[in-house]
Amino acid sequence: MISIIPAIDLRNGRCVRLAQGRADAETVYPEDPVTMARHWETEGAEYLHVVDLDGAFNGRPVHTELIAAIVSAVKIPVEAGGGLRSERQIRQLLDAGVQRAIIGTRACREPAVLAQLAKQFGSRLAVGIDSRDSFVSVKGWTEKSTVKAGDLAKLAEKAGIRTLIVTDTATDGMLAGVNAEAIREICAVVSCDVIASGGIASVQDVNRLVDLGRPNLKAAIVGKALYEKRVALRDLIAAGRQKRP
Repeated sequence: MISIIPAIDLRNGRCVRLAQGRADAETVYPEDPVTMARHWETEGAEYLHVVDLDGAFNGRPVHTELIAAIVSAVKIPVEAGGGLRSERQIRQLLDAGVQRAIIGTRACREPAVLAQLAKQFGSRLAVGIDSRDSFVSVKGWTEKSTVKAGDLAKLAEKAGIRTLIVTDTATDGMLAGVNAEAIREICAVVSCDVIASGGIASVQDVNRLVDLGRPNLKAAIVGKALYEKRVALRDLIAAGRQKRP
């Protein structure tokens, strides 16, 4: 079974979606983030994924208060990230009620600290691996590193990280379909939980992830397809719960 997690991306206090993470390719949606969170909960979401895009671009959290308001508005757990660089910032987000904080750039730039962070925060810390052509992207996807996505996945698991959120930046926000092969490759080199993100636009995309048959692929994050009403959340949830041949 694969759970479906709606995404809420925050920029300038609003709900937005970016094409391939590009700041100049932004779509703004009229609903405020708190209202959107309540909507997804009503539609059957069991978890929410929130990204502080301003934080990711600026290298420090910007929307911690807004994220806290989202957490307070719903009964389902929320994971969030964007610009987290220090233990204090991670702790502040967790103290705001977030179930799981996500680090990305620091995990790639300072892998030596991962074991310390994993010991300190346990299952409440996840590592986001955002990649294009197998290489990790950092600083809000504005820079491409020389680190391979699979290598970072193995390093994070060895350090004690229990959840990886894997995003294919080439497909994210493009409604072009999920890069199932990239997800399969990550799932094959680790045994920790993997959450897929990027490109999911239809029930067929969820079917493709289910068909991978990877027991550690636990969930998939969906954004633009939901906001553009290309597919209903309930249909994606049903697809994730089915047993495929």
